[in-house]
Amino acid sequence: MAGLSAAARIAEAGTPVDLFSVVPVKRSHSVCAQGGINACNEVARQQGYSEYEHFDETIYGGDFLADQHPVLEMANWAPRIIDLLDRMGVPFNRTGEGNRDLRLFGGSLFKRTHFSGATTGQQLIYGLDEQVRRYESEGKVTKYEFWEFLWPILHDGRCVGIAAQDMRTMQIRSFRADAVVMASGGCGLVFGKSTNSVICTGAAAARCFRAGAWYGNAEMIQVHPTAIPGADKLRLMSESARGEGGRIWVPRKPKDARAPKDIPESERWYFLEEKYPAYGNIVPRDIATREIFDVCVNQGMGVDGDNQVYLDLTHKDPDYLTRKLGGILEIYEKFVGEDPRYTPMKIFPAVHYSMGGLWSTYTKGSYNPQTPLNKHKSGSPAPIDAKVGQGMQLGAINNSMTNIPGLYAFGEVNFAYHGANRLGANALLSCIFDGLFCGVSVLNFIKNEAPGKNPASGLPAGSFDAVVAQETAKMKQLLDGAKPSNTEPATNPYHIGKELGDEMTAACTVVRTEQRLKQCLAKLAELRDRYSKIRLSDSAAWTNQSFGYARSVGDMLILAEAVALGALERKESRGAHYRSDYTNRDDTNFMKTTLARHEGGKTSVEFVPIDASLILPTARTYGKKESSPKSQTQAPVAAAAV
Repeated sequence: MAGLSAAARIAEAGTPVDLFSVVPVKRSHSVCAQGGINACNEVARQQGYSEYEHFDETIYGGDFLADQHPVLEMANWAPRIIDLLDRMGVPFNRTGEGNRDLRLFGGSLFKRTHFSGATTGQQLIYGLDEQVRRYESEGKVTKYEFWEFLWPILHDGRCVGIAAQDMRTMQIRSFRADAVVMASGGCGLVFGKSTNSVICTGAAAARCFRAGAWYGNAEMIQVHPTAIPGADKLRLMSESARGEGGRIWVPRKPKDARAPKDIPESERWYFLEEKYPAYGNIVPRDIATREIFDVCVNQGMGVDGDNQVYLDLTHKDPDYLTRKLGGILEIYEKFVGEDPRYTPMKIFPAVHYSMGGLWSTYTKGSYNPQTPLNKHKSGSPAPIDAKVGQGMQLGAINNSMTNIPGLYAFGEVNFAYHGANRLGANALLSCIFDGLFCGVSVLNFIKNEAPGKNPASGLPAGSFDAVVAQETAKMKQLLDGAKPSNTEPATNPYHIGKELGDEMTAACTVVRTEQRLKQCLAKLAELRDRYSKIRLSDSAAWTNQSFGYARSVGDMLILAEAVALGALERKESRGAHYRSDYTNRDDTNFMKTTLARHEGGKTSVEFVPIDASLILPTARTYGKKESSPKSQTQAPVAAAAV
């Protein structure tokens, strides 16, 4: 999504773009996004909502770890982005009056999420792809589909191109560029099974990391509270199900064997609604995930005694559900064999998103209050007109640029926007915002900085040839060592990848401890040693898919170390990062960005203070109340009634 947005914005200005993708661009992982995209509009404004409220919710939801100025700019641009997408022909759901419809989403008491049924990502990516194909027909965009990014090419410390490989012919070649935009998404495959596509290895970001780019907040991994457990992968059940009134519950009696329809309301424990009466089922994802995990794993209250809870939509009109949630209901029925319109879904949390990513910088905008604002502490904030350039300076060349000049990070691979926890429906927004707003920064860098004086096209071939030779040598080493029918776990890349996923899921997801993280780092060291001796089972030099995966496993191991090391050094609990040995948030020592560097084959982390000049941190509680399965003191509050 971010790549398409950036390509369209840059090509619109007349600058030629080479667009690389390991799959057809219309099949990039954003196509799987379901629930919606956040923005204040006039209908939301009539509820008392505003762009500032969106900004405030995002900072509060991210437990005050996000970069505040970029988030303010993103929230201010959000209504403009929705209007632009509407003009592109994205088929947003509409009310009977013809207004764009809105739904509730986690972390807000306001309806501010625009949507296209339950296939919003697909509709948005198709709309942006049409724009890119328009510029492709004009010769401004050249697509390289089924090509894999291998390494950034640096010259005098500046990124001047990339090395990439044709996944069919396995040809490796260099491409010169005056700027490079990484829009490669997340790293779900590091955890084995996740809601991500199998292409989401994080390898592209890891290769930039190994080449010298810094990585921010690697430990901040989002576990989505609602997914279908599966033997092969985990399939997302969108937050939109809860936003449309879905209720999470378990029987009050452990291991109750009755069918859900036979369990009366009085014998159901709607634990989110009891613990968080104001937000109910639409608490942010990190909170919902920990509560579900606690109910199932710690209290043994899961449905049928297993790690699963009910996500119940059966109290809603089936035709209404089909109109609003048809896409995800079909997914559940296809893979489980039950119709969620009439039978509650059985779900459990799953790895879903990486808030961390390549570190990037920015230039502050015009808004600079003398006193930091804080809605949650001091009541309604001072009014702010949502003007362009308040959060970030429009066109500043360093907006979303990494520490390597000329190398940019857009979308999920950019660490800046979500802090310690992403609010649902902010992902699609951050992707498109980066392309639309920070695409101007790329253009200005090309025009006014080093590329304008010393373009990549005129640089000597040495830097480009060296990287091609480096990547060719890596390929030759793997293919020459191939051993047909290799099934030995110690040297088989698929076994190593499976063990990596199991270890990272056990140590670095919902609950983390110092002892377990140290054990994880030791296991990663063992896996890296085994990886140095891997043997492919296929030596083919044409369309060798096992080769591509084996290469990615090495990159995933590097990224996994950054995740585990950051989680170990962050001795607090904040957002998605929960340490049972350090259960409180520690703003004094850790209201800082985790900055990972990879130098000399080793990864190190340090903590860099963040700029909290717009909103001061406060306790993040969402009005929590104590609750237990026997409690009858708090009447259930349906999300639809909030």
